[in-house]
Amino acid sequence: QRLKAAVHYTVGSLCQEVEEDKDVRFSKQSIAAIAEITFRQCGTAALPACILILCRHAKRTTVTTEDVKLLARRSNSLLKYITQKSEELASSNMEQKEKKKKKSSVAKGERTPGEKEAAVTENEDSNME
Repeated sequence: QRLKAAVHYTVGSLCQEVEEDKDVRFSKQSIAAIAEITFRQCGTAALPACILILCRHAKRTTVTTEDVKLLARRSNSLLKYITQKSEELASSNMEQKEKKKKKSSVAKGERTPGEKEAAVTENEDSNME
């Protein structure tokens, strides 16, 4: 709150200087709006730095989704969105890894898990005869 008040005061002072130089008037509402926008922009600009500080504190060099979620925890909708997207990415990555495994095993001439199962069933059937 004190920081927000300081930003509001500074914006008011700057607007007062502009009023004197340019012969323009600022309403109290416009000063409040400019102060709010300034405060939000500073918060947005500081976000990447906060994430890096979290990583360094944890003695890591890689930013994880958990770091981002930790910063987003105050906004339930943002936290929910980030969680949903990270889960979608994780499942997509798993699917891609499975496809790569299948391609590499086919290229090597190995059987896929489904083919192995069919071969075992065929083998068991021929043994029963």
